[in-house]
Order: sequence, then C-alpha cells, then structure tokens
Amino acid sequence: MSSNLKVLQVIPKLGYGGAETGCYDIAHYLPENGCDSFIVTSGGELLKFVDKKKVKIIRLPVHSKNPLLIFINFIALIGIILFNNISIVHARSRAPAWSCLLASKITGRKFVTTFHGTYNFNSRFKKFYNSVMVRSDLIIAGSNFIFSHIKENYKKFIDDNKKLLVIFRGINVDYFEPSTKLESDEKKLLKSWEIEKDKKIILLPGRLTSWKGQEVFIDAINLVNIELGYEAIYAVILGSDQGRDLYKKKLIRLCEQYRMTKQIRFIDHCKDMALAYKVSDIIVSASIEPEAFGRVVVEAQSMEKPVIASNIGGSKETVVDEKTGFLFESGNPKSLSQKILKTISMDEMSLKSMGTNGRKNIIQKFNVEKMCFSTYSEYKRILN
Repeated sequence: MSSNLKVLQVIPKLGYGGAETGCYDIAHYLPENGCDSFIVTSGGELLKFVDKKKVKIIRLPVHSKNPLLIFINFIALIGIILFNNISIVHARSRAPAWSCLLASKITGRKFVTTFHGTYNFNSRFKKFYNSVMVRSDLIIAGSNFIFSHIKENYKKFIDDNKKLLVIFRGINVDYFEPSTKLESDEKKLLKSWEIEKDKKIILLPGRLTSWKGQEVFIDAINLVNIELGYEAIYAVILGSDQGRDLYKKKLIRLCEQYRMTKQIRFIDHCKDMALAYKVSDIIVSASIEPEAFGRVVVEAQSMEKPVIASNIGGSKETVVDEKTGFLFESGNPKSLSQKILKTISMDEMSLKSMGTNGRKNIIQKFNVEKMCFSTYSEYKRILN
C-alpha cells in the first residue's frame, strides 16, 4: 500500500506559518515511508528548503480568491492528479480547497482538509465559503479547540460519511532544543537587539496585528514597572508589521506615553527563533482572540522556557497551567502583569522544573514525528 500512496498537498504559499510548516514536514515524511509527495503552491520562503529530489513542486496561482483563477486551478489540478496518478488530495486553505474539492470529485480521488483556524464567518456567504474545509472525506482539526469550533458552527455541512478528528500540530523538538545554541550566537543576537544581559528579558513574538495583544503586553509591562521600577526588565516585541505601519506607530506612542522607549525593543524579524527563545527569560503569548494552536508557546516550552499565555483557544491545551507555564485572563493587562511578576519571583530550581516539564509536555504531545505519523496513518486508512 505505502509504495502506491501518492499525496498531493495544496497550499497558497509555503511560508513560515503553522499550516505551511505542517505541509513541509508531511511532504518530507512521506518519501521516507515509500510514498510519492507533491506540493502545489504559488511560492513562498520555505520553497528554497524543500528537497526537490524527494518532493515535486508544482507552481499554480492557488493563493488567489479570484473565481476565474479558482476554476483554472481546478482544471489544472485534474491534469496533475491524472498524470501523476495521485491517491489523495490534501488542501490546507479555503481558496485552493474549492479547486481541490471539484478536481477530487471529477477524478474520484480521496480529499483531505486541515482546518487551521476559526476563519471569519460574519455572513452567510462567508460561512458557505469556509464550509469547503468540511466537505472532504477526512477533516483534520489542529486542536481540540478547532474540533469544537467545527462541530458547533459547521454541523449542517458534515454528513455521517465524513471523518472529523484531531491531529495536533507538531514542531521539530530537535531544532527547538536548548543545548544546540552557542553562547557566541546568543551574544551576537543580544548585541543586535542592543540589550545587555543584566536584566530579565520578556519576549512577545508574533506579527504586529491588534489581535496578537501587543497593547495588552505594553500595558502589562507598565504595571510591572510600577512594582519593580524601570530598570528591572527588558521587553522585546518581535514581529513584522506587514505593512500595518499605523498600528506600529500606535504601539510606539503607547511606549512613549509610559516612558518605556529605552526599555522596549521592536524587532522586525529573527531568522533563528530557537535562539530568540534561548536568550529570553519569559515568553508571552498575549492574543486577545483565540489561537487555533499557539505555536509560540509550544516552541518556547520545547526550549525549556517558562511561558505565559492567554486563557483562550489552543493555549489551554498546550500549556499546563502552573506546571509548564501560566495562563492569564485574556485582554487583561493586570492579570498578565501578575503572572510576569510571579514568574520573575520564582527561584532557579522552580524555573528549571517548569522548563523540564514544558519540554516533556511538548515531546509527548506536540512533536512533529507524532503529527506526521498520525497523518500518514489516516491517509492509509481512508484508502482502505
């Protein structure tokens, strides 16, 4: 069976997000297990790392929501499926999923979707558009939170023949491993951030968009300063504004208002996130809307760092409160500041224990090998 399994994954762009890295990981896992692996995408930064000897890349404009291009992609996918004798088509986003759904039905191939987020559905049309993600033979939810969201909001689109299950996203725990980082690289990174390692560093990773909670974070740091003074900590907001320059200016003004411009660093990008976690003392995820999974707190736990996350969405599954980190009341700066102060006050032995528990938690539940094996097993199951 495994030697005949040919999987075509379709994703708009192969960037550094959770859906994209999941696609990349599965694509490379399949050839190691005697399967043929294909990716249809419009491009992306991760493409240069794909092993082209193992994974065949096909370029199509599958990032587009233009109905004409969706139709053209549908026709092209029929040809790709038939020419390569594809067994399974796996869509990881809504626009290409419509092309995949139609092409799978015409060619009689199995269709799989991974529901990576809650998606906006503030109109009937939007909900119908999103529903393509539950019109597959196998629907994969990236967390129990997403599983519940699908059951609650898309029940009428799911019939008894459709299988819905949870396969947790996984990360590369060998890459996110604290002992792999050199002290010289840590010093270089801190120098580039213009930070002396004489204070605690609190890191908030994530693109600059309001729902990621940067304003809550800045408000919380101000409350920490009221307790400890302005010289006790550094705070780093790590993420690109992706063109949202007005929002970034708003955040900078808030820092100026609190007189924290020398204390808070805005860093656009870091090519080695494991190193960013390593040099930091506390990692925060302050999202005010639910994270489908919450990759930041998973990666940070794998690096044996204490994490503090909003008590909504996927974070409630990935963080064991009081054991591998802390959960705070979403959108509440005071609650976040209290958890930061509590973590700062912990002794070395307690922090080490929290870090060890965090890494164990990730290895047991959220490692990439487990995700790939579970997905591969389900691929084989739906063909039988």
